[in-house]
Amino acid sequence: MNKKLKWAIIAIFAIAIGIFGFYQLTPHENEELAQNNVKPQNNKKTLSVNVKIVTPHLLTDEIPVVGSLVPDEEVQLSFETSGKITGIFFEEGSFVKKGTLLAKINDAQLQAELKRLEAQVPLAEERVYRQSALLQRDAVSKEALEIVKTELATLYADIEKTKAHIQMTELYAPFDGVIGLRQVSLGAYASPTTVIAKLTSLSPIKIEFSVAERYASDVKKGANLQFCVDGNLNTFNAQVYATEPTLDSETRSLLVRARYANSNGELMPGQYADIRLKQKEIHDAIAIPAEAIVPEMGKNKVFVYRNGKAEPVDVITGIRTDSEVQILDGLHSGDTIITSGTLQLRKGSTVKIATLE
Repeated sequence: MNKKLKWAIIAIFAIAIGIFGFYQLTPHENEELAQNNVKPQNNKKTLSVNVKIVTPHLLTDEIPVVGSLVPDEEVQLSFETSGKITGIFFEEGSFVKKGTLLAKINDAQLQAELKRLEAQVPLAEERVYRQSALLQRDAVSKEALEIVKTELATLYADIEKTKAHIQMTELYAPFDGVIGLRQVSLGAYASPTTVIAKLTSLSPIKIEFSVAERYASDVKKGANLQFCVDGNLNTFNAQVYATEPTLDSETRSLLVRARYANSNGELMPGQYADIRLKQKEIHDAIAIPAEAIVPEMGKNKVFVYRNGKAEPVDVITGIRTDSEVQILDGLHSGDTIITSGTLQLRKGSTVKIATLE
């Protein structure tokens, strides 16, 4: 190969390299984007959110507790003495008035004793009369008169004692209430340990519950509460009438009792009660749904809707209820807060209103 040809080949190779490098450095259309007709787009998305306008309203601070309904009065009925049952005068499950005779045991021997004692009264009274007349004429000593007076007084005492024993053979209702199922039959032998039936007062009815130690000082006589029971859609109002003077040493809780009229007898002792005990009521409180609160780095913030943007605002919270949180600082009446999608929001996020609550 001659020298000129060699230099010609080198020159052609150098030109080819230069043209290739120029092509690589020159801006040109992305063939893949061109083929798919894809154009770069803005990555910002608009999020649909629910919002709520802040309005001051009544906020009630309540303590949720569980309690039980207990009867106002309840007793296991039994005789004060022993004997054969000769009469049962009540119907099971019926309402009885205080003082109603419910059952009786045999008192024949006591009745006979009462008649014997009462038969001696006229003679004993006559003796006292005669001794008094004789004493006025100084025919007997004062001591003789005192003896017959004592005998008469003893006779009267024996009569009252016998009547008391007869009364012990009779079983009376100690208060108004509903009598339960009969536990004995006519002719059975009863003793003071034998339960005849149970008597329960259903009106009013008591609500018994315990509150934790931290709430003990807030629960006082006269406090109002609301409660519900299973199987009944109504809400009932009751009032605290008494508390234990000390906390339970094991549970560190305070036992409380409230009273509900239960005039129609719709509630029964033994039912569970879901209780809401009112601590205080705050008028014109700024309170928002709990889901609007976003905890972050030990602080709480709320996103406020402003001109299509989400703007975070630090807030200071107060009391909490089941659904709301009181805001002490950070929000004002009329602010529009975002209540949905808060975990996806950032400062300045573009949002549009889907629902105004």
